[in-house]
Amino acid sequence: MMKKFLVILAGALLLAGVSGVTMAQTATLGVADCVKCHDVQPAQIDANGAKHKTEIDCQACHEGHRPKSAKNIPECSNCHSGKSHYQIKGCVSCHNPHQPLLVAITGQQKDVCLTCHAGPGKEMAASPSKHATFACNFCHADKHGMIPKCVDCHKPHSASMTQADCATCHKAHKPKELLYGASTASTMCAACHGNVMTQLTASKAKHSQLACVTCHANKHKTVPNCSDCHGLPHGSMHDKFPKCGSCHNIAHDLNNWPKEEKAKKK
Repeated sequence: MMKKFLVILAGALLLAGVSGVTMAQTATLGVADCVKCHDVQPAQIDANGAKHKTEIDCQACHEGHRPKSAKNIPECSNCHSGKSHYQIKGCVSCHNPHQPLLVAITGQQKDVCLTCHAGPGKEMAASPSKHATFACNFCHADKHGMIPKCVDCHKPHSASMTQADCATCHKAHKPKELLYGASTASTMCAACHGNVMTQLTASKAKHSQLACVTCHANKHKTVPNCSDCHGLPHGSMHDKFPKCGSCHNIAHDLNNWPKEEKAKKK
C-alpha cells in the first residue's frame, strides 16, 4: 500500500514540475517569426520598404498579434504628422505601408497631390492654361513620379523637333510663359515664326547675322527699341520720324521696301 502511495506521489510531483516549466516558458514572438506566416509583406518591405525598412521593423507598427492584440494594425497618423498631406484620410488608397513610395494613383486627383507638390500648383495658378484644367494624374498617370513626354499629347512645332527641345522654351506647369536662354538656336524660333525667318535670312542687312534671341531676349514677345542698340544716330530727324520703321521698314527686312511702297514714297 505504501509503495503504491509513493508511486502516485512521485507521478504527481513530476506532473507539477512539467506544468511549472511550461507556464514559465510563455511564448514570445520576435521579428524573425513574422516571415514564417507572412511571406508577401516582408518581401515587399525588403524590396521597397524605404524608411519603413531602414528605420523600423514589423513590431514597431504591429504591437502584438491577433487574437490577443485585436487592433495590431496602426493608424498612419501615429507616426506621420505635421504636414497637410498627413491629414488626408484613406492613406492606403495610394500607399501600401510595406512599400510606401510605390504610390498607386486612382481616380482623378489634384488636391491630394498639391498637399505635397505645392510648387506646380502655384505655377499653374499664376499662368493659366489648359494644363491647369486637368487632374494631375491625367499627365502623371497611374504611378507616382511618372513624367510623360510632351509629344505624347502635343505635335512638335516642326518635323525636326524632338521631346528634348520642348523644355528649351516651355515649362509643363506654365506652358504659355515662354522663357529661353541666350544660346537658343534661331531654328527653334523658326519652327513657329517661319515667315519672319524667311525675311531675315534673305535680308542683306547685318540683322540677318544675329540670332533671334539677341533682340528678342529671355522671354517670348520681347520687342526691343531700335535705340537700345543703335541709339539716335540721325539727330533731329527723329523728331519728325519717331518711328524707325517709317524709313527703314521692319527690323527683319531692313531697307527693303516693296516696289509699290517705293513708288508711293517718290
